Formats: sequence, structure tokens, C-alpha cells
Amino acid sequence: MAALLRGSRCLVGKCHNHVNAVQVSIRSMASKTQVGFIGLGNMGNPMAKNLIKQGYPVMASDVFPESCKELQELGAQILDSPADVADKADRIITMLPSSPNVIDVYTGPNGILKKVKKGSLLIDSSTIDPAVSKEMAVAAEKLGAVFMDAPVSGGVGAANSGKLTFMVGGPEVEFNAAKELLSCMGGNVVHCGQVGTGQAAKICNNMLLAIGMIGTAETMNLGIRLGLDPKLLATILNMSSGRCWSSDTYNPVPGVMEGVPSANNYQGGFGTTLMAKDLGLAQNTATNTKTPVPLGSLAHQIYRMMSARGYANKDFSSVFQFLREEEGQ
Repeated sequence: MAALLRGSRCLVGKCHNHVNAVQVSIRSMASKTQVGFIGLGNMGNPMAKNLIKQGYPVMASDVFPESCKELQELGAQILDSPADVADKADRIITMLPSSPNVIDVYTGPNGILKKVKKGSLLIDSSTIDPAVSKEMAVAAEKLGAVFMDAPVSGGVGAANSGKLTFMVGGPEVEFNAAKELLSCMGGNVVHCGQVGTGQAAKICNNMLLAIGMIGTAETMNLGIRLGLDPKLLATILNMSSGRCWSSDTYNPVPGVMEGVPSANNYQGGFGTTLMAKDLGLAQNTATNTKTPVPLGSLAHQIYRMMSARGYANKDFSSVFQFLREEEGQ
């Protein structure tokens, strides 16, 4: 029925608004119907758990069966493929590592679009090339479904606590329907514009995050070399103009903060290879738009170097450890 409403046209603005309102209300009435979730990694797993906590029946799938065990114990139904999920759920969230993964999950032999229902709402929270998001939206639209990009910020901690920030790109008329689900997993859900703009916002955010983390690591390392206690230095930074997320929430120096990857040998969190991937996306878009990003480019080189030198699976805050080792410390 949602598809029929979406396909209808009205010459009067008020009537069009009424159709939009009816469409949204139909989605809301189905609020506790099943939700598909594909991709149960460090981020996807806690996101899906929060949907279950909010009372949504979850139907999940992941290429690694062991990733599904915990969710299955919480009551999720585990299916073999994205196509199987699309066959049973008309609202699906995907959380995948890269553009090729998204293309395969949506358009591959066992992809979502093989069995997608008309009127389905497809929300991709992966961080990928905005051009790929646009391609997926076109492919979904041909089958009567709606695709929206909704990448996240906040890391594993925010995913666990349900306080992620979602940057959403897609038709404004569908935003409230998407927000209803995303609000179960995040504290901020922001509509950025048409499909691809969510990815654009995320890429910009992560470029700044990478630059800030490298700057924090360099600063902390210099202070330690100058004889400052790292906890004291962090306290001073965080009450001064140098304060940033990397210093006050996700400090890269072991022993300064609890509950962050630097306190756990840089395990968990946001991997170095993923940061290198996101910085590569930033570089591609900067090249395409002829935008100068000298610090972003340098950050990309540093994280690529780290990925090649044994830091690939460590959290991106391990740049502090990398800098210390480069000095022979």
C-alpha cells in the first residue's frame, strides 16, 4: 500500500501533503513489525541489540555465522542471506565495511534486491562512496523500494549505549519513517538532504576525526617527553582551548582513560584499516571536487602506513603507539 501511495500524484499541494502524512502514518502503525538487519560486526551487533531492546522483532544475517550467535540468544531470527531477509522484512538496515560489500549485499546473487518487496524501506548505515549510495537508490527505486544512506558517528561505545549520531540522506517524506527506527539506536538523527549527503557528512567528519586523533597523539607524546604526567596533561588540555573529542572522550594514551581502546591494547573500537578506507573516500571526493585537503591527505598516508605495519586491526587511536615506535621508544 505504501508503494501505491508513493506512486500516486496529486495536483494540489495540500493533497500531496495529505498523501505524505498517510504514508508516514502507515509506516508508524507497523512500528513493531519485524526489522531486517544485515552486518553484525563491532557496530552492527550492538545496533541490532538496541532494536531488540526497543521491542522490534529482528531478522538478521551475516557472512560470519558466529557473529549471529549472541543476537540469536536474544531472540533474533537468523537467516542465510540478505535475499532471505528481504523476503520476510520490508524495513532493512545494513551495516557493512565498504562499498564493495554494500554492492554485493544489495545487488549480488543473494542480495536484498533479488527479493525486495515493493514499498520496502532500505537504510544503509555503512560508510561508503556517496556515488555508490546513489547507485543503490536508483536500483532500489526501479523495484519500488526506497533506499536511504544513514552512516553513523560515535563509535562502538555510542553503538552500545544507543547514542549514535545518524546522518541521513534520502527523500524527506521518508525521513520520519527512518528516524523511528534509527532513534532506537541513536541520540541524534539528522536529515542531510538527498541520497548521498549522509555519506558526505560522514566523510567530512571522519577526516576531521583522523586529523584530530593524530594531533592529540602527537601532543600527548610531546608532553610525555617533556616530563608531564599524561593524565595531568589530558586534564589541562580538556579545560583549555586544545580540547577535542580525541582528548576528552577517546584519549589515545594507555592509562589516561578507562573504557576506551587505548586501555585495552587498542582492541575493539574503530579499526585502522576502516579509518584508512574512510580517508581514501575523502581523498577521492576531494579530487573530484578539486578541494585542497593537505592535512586530510597526510592523515590518509599515516593510516595507510599503519595498516601496512601491523596496526591494521587495532583501533585508530593506536596512532599514538605507532608514533612512539617510529621514534624507537
